[in-house]
Amino acid sequence: MKALLTDRAWPDDGIERDILAPAGIELVEAPSGDEATLAELARDADAVTTCWAKVTRPVIEANPDLRHVARMGIGLDNIDVAACTERGIPVTNVPDYCVSEVADHAMAQLLDFARNTTFFDRAIKGGVYDLPAGRPMRRLSTQTLGIAGFGRCGRAVADRALAFGLRVIAWTKSGNDHGRKDVTMVDLDTLLRESDYLSLNVPLTDETRHLIDAAAFEKMKPTAYLSNTARGPVIDQSALLDALNAGQIAGAALDVWDPEPPAMDDPLLQHPALIATPHAAFVSEESLTELRTRVAHQIKAVLTGETPESIVNGIAVP
Repeated sequence: MKALLTDRAWPDDGIERDILAPAGIELVEAPSGDEATLAELARDADAVTTCWAKVTRPVIEANPDLRHVARMGIGLDNIDVAACTERGIPVTNVPDYCVSEVADHAMAQLLDFARNTTFFDRAIKGGVYDLPAGRPMRRLSTQTLGIAGFGRCGRAVADRALAFGLRVIAWTKSGNDHGRKDVTMVDLDTLLRESDYLSLNVPLTDETRHLIDAAAFEKMKPTAYLSNTARGPVIDQSALLDALNAGQIAGAALDVWDPEPPAMDDPLLQHPALIATPHAAFVSEESLTELRTRVAHQIKAVLTGETPESIVNGIAVP
């Protein structure tokens, strides 16, 4: 049996091989994540597992005997789940492996804005030691955090923000508050208008693509800050650049991009009111070990006829 690993964000594949090899499953790594390469390698693969590379319909249909597609992460926007379902192929993910890391990252972005740490660091290293040059700083207990998306990550962000004394409001399409009485659920317009900090924690779907666009920026406070640890296309980045240039919002922190990685000469990336990180929110030594271990066991389960955890498309293992 053979499992194709399309790409990885860690130095080696030792954890995966240690779990798969004793079950007679060979791990093959793709030299690149382009569609043609993946389709060719998928021809004799029993399973395909992906971190960020796209597992498209042509990749899925390259092998009529493909048995499993596994996402090494939470979001499913890089897998054609519909094509897998049509073929009777179970798709798995790991929906809860890095919740604390993502929430910590979003909170770090918020605190960076609140206390001007990146701004002052850049200024001092540029030869300017000037406290009044910083943007106005407000006591967190007087501020409102808005959270777009109230799943596991959104609720974990809320926990951290409440501990710092922020008022927390949230919006989600379903309106589900998960029984939380310490967070006020609002509509999207209210979220945009009232947030001093806005954290994006929604999955990427057709409905959330460019959720934050030019019209959204017009509704936000000129003193507001935007944080995105979700997916790059949730924001219209061209509209974000325009909003920053026009002073419609005070700043933004992006951990995810559209495209990813961004061009190093992108004017948005170079904007002084932008804080940039390289899709790092999910990372800790512990989260990566958990992710890799759980996905390898999912592959092993499917290819040995057992039921894995977290089948997202309802396809039973034959």
